[in-house]
Amino acid sequence: MKNFKDLRIWQQGMTIVNHTYDIAEKLPNNERYGITSQICRASVSIPSNIAEGYSRTSNKDMKRFFEMSLGSSYELETQFLVIKNRGMAATEEVDAALNALTEEQKMLNSYISKIKSTNLLTITMGSALFVVTLLLLTSNI
Repeated sequence: MKNFKDLRIWQQGMTIVNHTYDIAEKLPNNERYGITSQICRASVSIPSNIAEGYSRTSNKDMKRFFEMSLGSSYELETQFLVIKNRGMAATEEVDAALNALTEEQKMLNSYISKIKSTNLLTITMGSALFVVTLLLLTSNI
C-alpha cells in the first residue's frame, strides 16, 4: 500500500495549505479570529481528510472523507472570494490559491466518481453472484 503522502491529490492539498497561510499572514489583525482562522482550518482540513480517508479499508468510508475534503475546498473557495471581493489580499495571490483549489476540486470529484463506480461494480457483481447462487440452489441439478 502506498503512503498517503505519495498521492498527488494530498500533495495538491498541501500546496493549498501553503497558499492559504501565505495569504493569512497578510490579512488585517482584526481578522485574526475571523476569516484568518477560518481559512487556515478549512485549508488544513483538505489534506487531512484525504489522509484519513486513504487509511480507511472500505470504499464507503474513503468516499465519505474525500467528500468532506471537497466540502472544505468549497468552503475555502468561498472565503477566498470574500477576501478578494473585500480587497483584503493581493488579487494575484488569491487567484493563484483559487486556481490550486480548482485543480484540487477536479481531482477530488474524479476520485469520488471512481470510488462510486467501483462500489456500483461491486454491488452489481455481488447481485449477479447472488442470483447465480440462488438459481443453483433452487434448480434440480
